[in-house]
Amino acid sequence: MDILEARVSFQELREKDGPVGPRELDAIWAALATVRPEDILGEWKGGEFRTGHPLNGELEKAGWYGKTFTSVHDVKPLMCRDATGRLYSNRELGKGEASLWTVEFRGETTATMVYDGQPVLDHFKQVDDTTLMGIMHAKGVPDEGPFYYFFLERVPEGAGEGARAGDDA
Repeated sequence: MDILEARVSFQELREKDGPVGPRELDAIWAALATVRPEDILGEWKGGEFRTGHPLNGELEKAGWYGKTFTSVHDVKPLMCRDATGRLYSNRELGKGEASLWTVEFRGETTATMVYDGQPVLDHFKQVDDTTLMGIMHAKGVPDEGPFYYFFLERVPEGAGEGARAGDDA
């Protein structure tokens, strides 16, 4: 699969009303370009692929909005909305916050978010200039998965409502 096919397939699966197969997502992942941590700084709105992973639907219940990469050492992985709609960094759910590193995953080095308080890594690859695909990998999960697949859409600079709104959770 080339990058153009991967982008079309990604969009189709993102819009699919129903389960998505991990093999389809893995084929897309393999065709995407890696990214550097410095290139993904900013605010991102998130969503998930419904693969049947145990986490599917759980972040939505927590009011998950997305992620904010303020700097490589200041990452808010679980930006959520409270009952009033205000965004905040859900440190309790994330067991702290995170940082960005370059980590090898599936034979490629790419930007990876490392959680501060739990053995979880989120690996990222670039779909296009404003979209990332992510694979969450946790300690104890074999190399073949099951993984949690998600995506992030860049929030245009100046249009964000995230990290500044909630460092008090």
